[in-house]
Amino acid sequence: MEKIRDDASFREATAPEDLTVVVFKTTWCKDCHFIDPFMPEVEKQYAGRIRFYEIDRDDLPDLCSELNILGIPSFIAFRGGSEVVRFVSKLRKSRDEIEQFLDRALEVAGALGK
Repeated sequence: MEKIRDDASFREATAPEDLTVVVFKTTWCKDCHFIDPFMPEVEKQYAGRIRFYEIDRDDLPDLCSELNILGIPSFIAFRGGSEVVRFVSKLRKSRDEIEQFLDRALEVAGALGK
């Protein structure tokens, strides 16, 4: 997963009409580390349909404040620079829950049309 390290890169990554999912994490978050082993497989599973990026919330606090990122990890789907749907909960996220979110993001983006 490509890491975004500045606000301009975030805006550039989320601007295209292709569905983009940004995962907001931190280095000290145990639940963030829990998803690390299976996320590369999830990325491969959705290759060609979703582009994935990662942001360390501690590196971009102003952006995360603007996006109202409170819990981590948080998953937000963007298309054309706008948020489509987000997956945030205070509970640890399982692979199945993440895949359900990604399927829903694809469904919502498809319903919005091009």
